[in-house]
Amino acid sequence: MDWLQALILGIVEGVTEFLPVSSTGHLILTQRAMGIGENEANTAFAIIVQFGAILAVVGLFWKRVRSVFAGLVGRDPAGFRLGLNLVLAFVPAGVVGILFGRLIKESLFNLWVVSAAWLAGGVVILWLSRRRAGIGPGVGARLEDLTARGALLIGVVQVAAMWPGVSRSLATILGGLAVGLSLTAAVEFSFLLGVVTLCAATAKEAFSSGSMMLANLGSVPVAIGMIAAALSAVLSVRWMVGYLTRRSLAGFGWYRLILAAVTLALLATGVLQAT
Repeated sequence: MDWLQALILGIVEGVTEFLPVSSTGHLILTQRAMGIGENEANTAFAIIVQFGAILAVVGLFWKRVRSVFAGLVGRDPAGFRLGLNLVLAFVPAGVVGILFGRLIKESLFNLWVVSAAWLAGGVVILWLSRRRAGIGPGVGARLEDLTARGALLIGVVQVAAMWPGVSRSLATILGGLAVGLSLTAAVEFSFLLGVVTLCAATAKEAFSSGSMMLANLGSVPVAIGMIAAALSAVLSVRWMVGYLTRRSLAGFGWYRLILAAVTLALLATGVLQAT
């Protein structure tokens, strides 16, 4: 992988990580389109480069993050409750990742599987958009009203995002809406939960495959990818927050369906390789 490929992958990661379109699926598609095959180093890069997107959200939602840290030392009860909810929401995916993470990477990281998930997610988004027609993004419970049970249920739904192509963002937003949060609150919780989940995934991958990745790819491409991910994630998150104040999630549903159809056609004709 050269520096230009790393730059492109970093931008793709940053733009898609917090949108309900699956950053993992987009990274796999981009890697195959650039002729980058599936191996441990490239898979590790796709996960570790997420750290740049994490930094972007921490910066954009620093007030919430600071509140959580203050809660941990007993200075902010609301921050403590939010921190506890984030931990509870992380636990299901964390357990599944520990038990089945390697099996998931070996079995599901291919474009046939990703395309099927894009299709399924697109249908769900369009169905949800019809059901929520006329409901404003601020209608529903606030983030401060989220219960521990609700947070745990969001975490259970997040497990579905272990299937590449589903989208962690989509799963957690749907989970938030299912437990009664407003769309605005569900999106914010999804962003914050992403910080916790991605930190854990990045740390696990760095510990298990980081040295091998650096030996095969070099430190410069990895650094370029992270910086590109951070800068593009800032723009993407700001855009999404503004977009959802004016429009529904339906546009993401149509995007997923079109992308899946194009990808499946390219796979069927042999233009793209699945792995």
